Amino acid sequence: MADSQHFEIEGRVVAQSSTETDWVSRFADEVIAEAERRAPGKPVVVASGLSPSGPIHLGNLREVMTPHLVADEIRRRGFEVRHVISWDDYDRYRKVPKGIPGVSEESHAQHIGRPLTAVPAPEGSAYPNWAEHFKAAMVEALAELGVEYDPISQTEQYLAGAYREQILHAMKHRGDIDAVLAQYRTKQKPGKKPQQKPADEAELEAAEGSGAASEDDGSAEGAEYFPYKPYCAECNKDFTKVTSYNDETTELTYVCTEDEYTETVKLSEFNRGKLVWKVDWPMRWAYEGVIFEPSGVDHSSPGSSFQVGGQIVHLFGAEQPIGPMYAFVGISGMAKMSSSKGGVPTPADALKIMEPQLLRWLYARRRPNQSFKIAFDQEIQRLYDEWDKLEAKVADGSVLPADAAAHTRAVRVASHELPRTPRPMPYRTLASVVDITAGHDEQTLRILSDLDPQSPLTSLDEVRPRLDRAENWITSQVPADQRTLVREEADTELLSSLDDNGRESLRLLLEGLDSHWSLDGLTTLVYGVPKVMAGLEPDAKPTPELKVAQREFFALLYRLLVTRETGPRLPTLLLAVGADRVRKLLAA
Repeated sequence: MADSQHFEIEGRVVAQSSTETDWVSRFADEVIAEAERRAPGKPVVVASGLSPSGPIHLGNLREVMTPHLVADEIRRRGFEVRHVISWDDYDRYRKVPKGIPGVSEESHAQHIGRPLTAVPAPEGSAYPNWAEHFKAAMVEALAELGVEYDPISQTEQYLAGAYREQILHAMKHRGDIDAVLAQYRTKQKPGKKPQQKPADEAELEAAEGSGAASEDDGSAEGAEYFPYKPYCAECNKDFTKVTSYNDETTELTYVCTEDEYTETVKLSEFNRGKLVWKVDWPMRWAYEGVIFEPSGVDHSSPGSSFQVGGQIVHLFGAEQPIGPMYAFVGISGMAKMSSSKGGVPTPADALKIMEPQLLRWLYARRRPNQSFKIAFDQEIQRLYDEWDKLEAKVADGSVLPADAAAHTRAVRVASHELPRTPRPMPYRTLASVVDITAGHDEQTLRILSDLDPQSPLTSLDEVRPRLDRAENWITSQVPADQRTLVREEADTELLSSLDDNGRESLRLLLEGLDSHWSLDGLTTLVYGVPKVMAGLEPDAKPTPELKVAQREFFALLYRLLVTRETGPRLPTLLLAVGADRVRKLLAA
């Protein structure tokens, strides 16, 4: 790697790469050095947090892919790494998301305030509760993406009493925690209404990796501060208020504002509750020994969970993880994603229309603080063209170092290479063919075999799974009015209205079909006909006037073949339609 340095830790040579060539290597260098300082000889721990409060979208995936890529680089260097993904499934159910099939305000509003694992799954789900329902698709997507991790259910951790010592410690030091939080609290003037959060800020909260940004910090005006919230024994909701706590006996009394239920418990034996989010997160950093964890851009604001946690973590005898603030991930043609709203694309949605390598590459090639978009529209064809050009450069050795690094991280993880399409034909070509054939396998194989007569396909398995992804994109993302429907009969009215030049151009095309029947041959033919009509050689360089004539010729062919003036690339379209049918539709 260019501009790299090397240093040795415990006999292992570690490459320290230039920040300009590979952001993953730079973070790996920093994490390794930090791990050796904090916990020498122990596995390096990186972390992510995901809330199954609704569909886990492609913005949340950055919370996972950033530490995954860094962890994988560290593994490649021979270090033991543990990537922890905390499922924040013991968080409260905040509100009923819109647009979720089988879910309505009437069916689920009654569960607001309960742990996500205590909320019924959407109607018709095969999973036992809300959290498991929304975790399932993400678990499957992460497996397909090659992400290796240790899952931790916060429901299981809290109910098993795993954090009991940490909870008692936080309660004992509640005054110190309160003092940290007080630095960021703003007092409301009497008679002034609370400021409404802008829509984009609300989305920021919903898109935060943990999904818990809107939890309160345990504050209670005019009362003693407590960083712990029980779930009520009567209604299992967290509309509770701790009224007293004894440090010596650990006796805690709370009242539920929902049903006025009151209970006194021994916190040293009680597991039905959790630390408030701004204390819970730093507690877990200390508990797991986290060295690296990224966070969303909303954490750059004063009083954010990450900033406050950086101070509170010291009360648990640990340090804040290092890690970047990551920027938003958008979708072509869509606004910022929020899991509190329905219809946001998930990793599972993306993997239906693109191969894992392409999705990994989109996250690997951009620094975490750079926003980018994932294409569900026509732009996906350009992205695949760009990816195929990168693969060609890797194959011939002309690739730049940073691009080579991103490619390597896209196609393989430390332990294995991801399954790939044996013969990756252009995505736009595959999409055009399945569009025209409506997914008919026999016709698809015939057309794809004609693309390269010197080396024809023998089975569609050679172009899978890319072919399947292209077909899914056509059927799920392309509007019906943009699909390609080949005419059944010739447009006799249009054909009879052509002048001599129009009829001659069609004659030249039909005359050359047999001798040019391949993708490259037909490309030469359709671009060459207007040149010949202008008295030029078929290989003449185009002029501005010639380009106008070519566009007019192409529009005529589209109108005669598919009733529109645009469509799939003409060489592909001609192959798909077949020579006999082309003659039937174009014979003037």
